[in-house]
Amino acid sequence: MMILHCTPSSPISVNILKSSPLTRRTTVRCSVKIQKNILNAMDSGSSKFSLCPCGRKHFLGEATTTTPFLPISPSHASQSSSSEVLNKLRPPKPDWYFELYGWFRSSGMERYEKEIAGYKKKLFSQVGNAEKVLEIGIGAGPNIKYYNTLPNVSILGVDPNPKMESYARKSAIEAGLKSEDFKFIHAVAECIPLEDASVDAVVTSLVMCSVTDVTQTLSEIKRILKPGGRYLFVEHVAAEDGSFLRMVQNMLDPVQQVVADGCHLIRPTGESLLKAEFPGGVDINKVSLTSFYHLSPHIYGVAYN
Repeated sequence: MMILHCTPSSPISVNILKSSPLTRRTTVRCSVKIQKNILNAMDSGSSKFSLCPCGRKHFLGEATTTTPFLPISPSHASQSSSSEVLNKLRPPKPDWYFELYGWFRSSGMERYEKEIAGYKKKLFSQVGNAEKVLEIGIGAGPNIKYYNTLPNVSILGVDPNPKMESYARKSAIEAGLKSEDFKFIHAVAECIPLEDASVDAVVTSLVMCSVTDVTQTLSEIKRILKPGGRYLFVEHVAAEDGSFLRMVQNMLDPVQQVVADGCHLIRPTGESLLKAEFPGGVDINKVSLTSFYHLSPHIYGVAYN
């Protein structure tokens, strides 16, 4: 296992580095009108791409592809604008597709969840005294049971698949969560209809692989987190360049995107987390799992807002 700590002004290193805190943060505000103009621009075929400025490859591995950048950073995304972005980034699919994927996330991940449980217990113990937790890509709700030790906790679950709500609510009930303490939000990670600085903690688990825009998703997480809030993540990432596993991932990636609701196998999510420049820095742990060999390289950790 390797542990990396990085702050916004520090160089990338496997050691713990010191850095002065940010003295100023700027929130990008975007009106609903501007959001619509951006969406119209997307229709015309224009696009932007985010690239790592350093050009260096680090121990987490680096994909040869880039992630399209969708420049939507609302100060407060309304429900209507959020729905518009949802339909643009995730066009409606047949109900059978949503049902099938919902069933798989509920019943087909038992072996994975069993292996990852030890890491998740360690990670979620660092959620602090959060009372309002937002989980992006909540799916069937396998993580809800890790929150039941928090007094007075309420859970907001965001997912673009509307069929996940019934599975997530079932998991919430099984975890002992009161019905009024769980709310499902049908939205995408790139445009979440919540106020700035409105949640104590954000969680993603196997989510960054399938969002349309990793950079925008991380910006949304920083926006909705309260100062001092924490972002907890468990994500599979691209294997090292030149490795046999990376070759397998490169071959399977197009198929994976089709059968697994947009999941990419070769995303350098660790690199994206470092470039997001969370004010309090990021702790990243790298591990390998045996379940689902093509998803073996994993990172987990905490980013501090």
